Amino acid sequence: MNEKIETIIVGGGQAGLATSYYLNQLGRENLVLDKAAQAGNAWRNDRWESFTLLTPNWSFRLPGAEYESGEPDAFMPRDEIVSRFENYVESFNLPVRYQQLVTCVEHSNYGIGYLLETEKVLYQANNVVVATGLFQSPKIPTFSHKLPADITQLHSGAYRNPALLPHGNILVIGSAQSGCQIAEELYLGGRKVFLSIGVTGRVPRRYRGKDVYRWMQMLGALDQTVDKLPSPQAKFEANPHVSGRDGGRTLNLHQFARDGVVLLGHLQDIQGNRIWFAPDRDDSLAKADEFEAKLVKRIDTYIEQQALNAPVETLPVLKDGFEREEILTLDLQAAGISTVIWAMGYHFDFSFVNLPVLDEDGFPNQTRGVTKFPGLYFVGLPWLYKYKSGHLLGVGEDAKYIAEVITRKTN
Repeated sequence: MNEKIETIIVGGGQAGLATSYYLNQLGRENLVLDKAAQAGNAWRNDRWESFTLLTPNWSFRLPGAEYESGEPDAFMPRDEIVSRFENYVESFNLPVRYQQLVTCVEHSNYGIGYLLETEKVLYQANNVVVATGLFQSPKIPTFSHKLPADITQLHSGAYRNPALLPHGNILVIGSAQSGCQIAEELYLGGRKVFLSIGVTGRVPRRYRGKDVYRWMQMLGALDQTVDKLPSPQAKFEANPHVSGRDGGRTLNLHQFARDGVVLLGHLQDIQGNRIWFAPDRDDSLAKADEFEAKLVKRIDTYIEQQALNAPVETLPVLKDGFEREEILTLDLQAAGISTVIWAMGYHFDFSFVNLPVLDEDGFPNQTRGVTKFPGLYFVGLPWLYKYKSGHLLGVGEDAKYIAEVITRKTN
């Protein structure tokens, strides 16, 4: 079965839906193909039960459905996020087809445009917008199979709540946003937690009367463009530790250590019950401390330069992580560990786009989502154009831009 559509959007997350919204507004035919079964799949199926937005509600900026309720500085829970995505598709009658996995995008043999293969349908489109994002498949090291069979293993995207895990202590590998939030939930719930940490930065949830995300907006950090990054690889760095739990809170690894979490360096190897870690725990802690100190100094300088009325605040200086003995080898059985949670992020794979459009990192070569191939576009990636390009706050700007490019090209 063949079907021809003017513009096909691959991926029905926030970027794909925003692009469809703008194309609809401009009167352009479009179709969204999503491999999931329902709207809001990433929020519905790859987040734990107590998950909330990490950014304040005011940053929820799906075009046409921007947050306008009474708690702009609160943090939206998972179920409300999913509901908003469901309502978005229904309210604007967005043309989404679910359970449509696109396995190949290539130049059309019939002339201008592209062919898109799915299991049952072959689509032809003048324009293709790839909106699958970077969080495509769980990242778990190949040597994970070396763990004993009686150790429960799961990726952070499969974690739901502490009660569903086996009795015993828990090892979390990875200390970016998901790893830290899951580790905190577990230890606050009474579980003993071991946490293998990396070099992710830390920011205060609030400072001098405002949420840190608001300060970042005022500083212009959210609008920083990709060409200002120190290297192409910098766009893959994890977002700093922060949480929307209980109305928003700072995540500080030193506080974790004070509360009994055992902090470890980077995972190096596994041999049965024994795991080896790099001697870099203190270096990672120092980098998190430095990240916060630099941001706070930048905010203080901005307040002074703008003569803003902001209460003076001194953040607590914790050193507990440095004061604990560093463990380089861990015996899982002796430590009573029954579960390992892999919180190392996700792989991305755009190889289904059968065109030479990717750089050496596998990231699309494009300028603000526009590739050198006429009619082929990308949206929804972090640092596609700005820092906020992959966030709910900024995805609409790029989606609007691509929709306008398509319209000008077609007219």
